[in-house]
Amino acid sequence: MSAQIVDAGISSEQGTRAVRVAVVDDHESVRLGLKAAFSDQGYDFVLAASNVDELIGGLSGREVDVTVLDLSLGDGSSVTENVKRVQAAGSAVLVHSIADRVALVREALAAGAAGVIPKASATSTVIEAAATVARGDVLNNLEWATAIDADRDFAKAQLGRREREILHLYASGLPLKLAAEKLGIGYSTAREYLDRIRSKYVEVGRPAPTKVDLLRRAVEDGILPGLDDSVDGR
Repeated sequence: MSAQIVDAGISSEQGTRAVRVAVVDDHESVRLGLKAAFSDQGYDFVLAASNVDELIGGLSGREVDVTVLDLSLGDGSSVTENVKRVQAAGSAVLVHSIADRVALVREALAAGAAGVIPKASATSTVIEAAATVARGDVLNNLEWATAIDADRDFAKAQLGRREREILHLYASGLPLKLAAEKLGIGYSTAREYLDRIRSKYVEVGRPAPTKVDLLRRAVEDGILPGLDDSVDGR
């Protein structure tokens, strides 16, 4: 219990504040259940809405750190549209999914959702996932990996061997200078590889401007947790 309460805070220059959470789900029982659970664990529960229109209107400019978004709403809206609209409101997106909807999960991840959590998960697991996403971390779980692995059409950036090595080390948490030293190359060379990696991801419509984005791409493309030794390249 206490560990979860600690996770309910985000550190900033002004100190620690409670994580601000919203829920979008067209089932009232889900909205009420998650609202009670988050509030009980010390989160700042901002709003529960049945669709994204209701969320945007209800926020009235208020900010939210993470929105737990139902994968498939009954109002005819698309997954991509919903994810992007919630992000445009300034919130990270945690998709709340029925596990067998793999195609929609892939669509949500491609639209920029920070992670996926099954609706069958325990409430404590949903809360923990929301805390991870609110911190700006990528939620690397089985549902994410399964959705990506099942998508043979998911565009890959075709990184060379050395590029994959740099991405593996850098996205794993090493500063670029240390990653370069580990591979026996200069910092400027490592920087060139990193710039090339980002360019390649832009070319396939999967931009990765931040380190967290690069971690997401590495997970999506199977570069983390390990390198694919069968890939040809430099």
